[in-house]
Amino acid sequence: MLSISLFFGSAGICGQVFHIPMQTGVDGFERKGLLFSRMFSQNGVRPETVTLPAQVKMAEEDNSFDDFEQIDFLRDRHVRFFQRCLQVLPERYASYETSRLTIVFFALSGLDVLDALDVVDKPSLIEWIYSLQVLPTEDQSNLWRCGFRGSSHIGVPYNASKGPGTPHPYDSGHVAMTYTGLACLIILGDDLSRVNKEACLAGLKALQLEDGSFYAVPEGSENDMRFVYCAACICYMLDDWSGMDCTKAIDYIRRSMSYDNGIGQGAGLESHGGSTFCAIATLCLMGKLDEMFSERELNRIRRWCILRQQNGFHGRPNKPVDTCYSFWVGATLELLDVFQYTDFEKNRNYIMSTQDSLVGGFAKWPDSHPDPLHTYFGICGLSLIGEPSLLKVHPALNVSYRAFECMQQLHRTWRESCT
Repeated sequence: MLSISLFFGSAGICGQVFHIPMQTGVDGFERKGLLFSRMFSQNGVRPETVTLPAQVKMAEEDNSFDDFEQIDFLRDRHVRFFQRCLQVLPERYASYETSRLTIVFFALSGLDVLDALDVVDKPSLIEWIYSLQVLPTEDQSNLWRCGFRGSSHIGVPYNASKGPGTPHPYDSGHVAMTYTGLACLIILGDDLSRVNKEACLAGLKALQLEDGSFYAVPEGSENDMRFVYCAACICYMLDDWSGMDCTKAIDYIRRSMSYDNGIGQGAGLESHGGSTFCAIATLCLMGKLDEMFSERELNRIRRWCILRQQNGFHGRPNKPVDTCYSFWVGATLELLDVFQYTDFEKNRNYIMSTQDSLVGGFAKWPDSHPDPLHTYFGICGLSLIGEPSLLKVHPALNVSYRAFECMQQLHRTWRESCT
């Protein structure tokens, strides 16, 4: 599991009531904070009696995944699940406050794929997302810090009519939050006219290291394939690749290919389904996939990815299957033009085995509590195999094709205005 920043680890949607004090300048979205009333009682309504991942092993041994072939996809319950994610979260999510924009992305993009964006207050959400933009000061001395932050946790005041106000010495963007922030704005149909593109790209450029990888924040952090992918998505959405040195990034991807033909988070690291997706998707967004790898090398990567399927997909050899890899590995195979050679029926059966018929959502494993990440990527995995009632997902950018086409129209408008 890609466990921090953009792809943080899951926490079951169960817990106590909590309240996080926060900026309330954007009416209608943060007016009451994050509140949670129990979705599961502790009186045996949803007992978990088998230790994970033993549940997966037992299901595989008795072929119980086959029982899910005829289970209906509960679209309306998943819509309500994502609606709750925009307003209601359990206590254990408090540690993700700094990454709240990522949770909003899972909910908004999930609703988009479900063709249910009409249930959200788009103007309020757009205003809230813009309130998270780290803007340059008058002397532009903080350009290297610009981008989007994950939430209002730092307490920086925001007034849409007066601009950013006094800069905070510890306020800076996060590469994953900039990606999800821009993606959310595109999903909501915004024209990005209030995005300071030059500042975002300057902040992004400051995060790249000599080896081609990226930090998440300017103060320093882990640097690996996740943030290379986020950087590529940012440049692609802004239609400007000046924010990164593509040659260095491509070299970093090349060095990260492992002996077993998968791709790791960096050179010499274990091959992983998530980092393989990030690498292949980055090259596809750059239009460099066929230049980077020979056909023989691509076939080896294809083989490594196809071997990740048992019923659903896992991220590494000898690991249990996990709902989210139906997207990570499935999208990689789609980008490599071989997804059709996987077993769609077994994939669907596994994903459906993690569906919560009570409150909606999908979990990592069967008989586990659903969470926003696995619900979103479970739905994206189903979209890849053509589940009825779902919009098609763009496998490289990780948004619906409807949002992707809106972005392309924006790009055409920008280019025409420059001629």
